[in-house]
Amino acid sequence: MTEPIDPTTTLRGLRASIDNIDAALTYMLAERFRCTKQVGELKARHGMPASDPSREERQIARLKSLAADADLDPEFAEKWFNFVVAEVIRHHTAAADGATS
Repeated sequence: MTEPIDPTTTLRGLRASIDNIDAALTYMLAERFRCTKQVGELKARHGMPASDPSREERQIARLKSLAADADLDPEFAEKWFNFVVAEVIRHHTAAADGATS
């Protein structure tokens, strides 16, 4: 006979996993923004537009496919991407404004 599992212990373990995942996501997002900052600086130096709608469309399609493969709602993946891209474009626009000042 197996002993019953304590739900409080299970909950603590799941929350610890969630905390670790949140930390990893934060660091990965910070690395992503370090890369996009370099892209923004490059675009600003060369007078390129802050956004690239055709690339964004390709990325959305790619991420939605990855999300479906990962059993994640593809619409959520698109919302997440759009949120991140809006922030990236804001940074790129600021970099371009700084390059022309």
